[in-house]
Amino acid sequence: MIGRLRGTLVSKQPPWLLLEVGGVGYELEAPMSTIYDLPGLGQEVVLLTHYAVKEDSAALYGFLQESERALFRNLQKVSGIGAKIALAVLSGVSTDHFARLVQAGDVVALTKIPGIGKKTAERIVVELRDRVDGLTVSLPGVSGQPAGAPLDPAGEATVALQQLGYKPAEVTRMVQKVVVEGDSAETIIRKALRAALGG
Repeated sequence: MIGRLRGTLVSKQPPWLLLEVGGVGYELEAPMSTIYDLPGLGQEVVLLTHYAVKEDSAALYGFLQESERALFRNLQKVSGIGAKIALAVLSGVSTDHFARLVQAGDVVALTKIPGIGKKTAERIVVELRDRVDGLTVSLPGVSGQPAGAPLDPAGEATVALQQLGYKPAEVTRMVQKVVVEGDSAETIIRKALRAALGG
């Protein structure tokens, strides 16, 4: 089991990271809450990890905060939630905000996160209410998919939002509404998500 990695950040294409550890490159998926707080390329970083093995694949997920990893693992214990939705949750709201939503039983707010319908939100409230105590603050964001060719910041943001589960036409509207010349992809994603989730 791989629980923690310390290495050099080689590449960052949300939600993918490449971390070089002792000459080996580890490819990890991470929520935007982690990606926002990463150092620059070429810098050393320590990531807590979650290693998942399925019948036909293996995946490694990286987190800067233990609260993020704990929530990622707890979410997947809820019926109908896999790694993709768990990353979307972590990318969509901070861990402390998520904990407040669950404790308040705010099903409507939870359904604003892509991939979570009313029944899943209700299951989350019932199954996680006792597990979300003690989650600490992390930054909100969104998860995405790397593109083959470099994109401009708005293009990167568009790809990332689509990977999170928003429909292409919806993403176009979201990005156009918030984009300002000079914004980084991460800034555009953060502003679009806040607007979409009413934050």
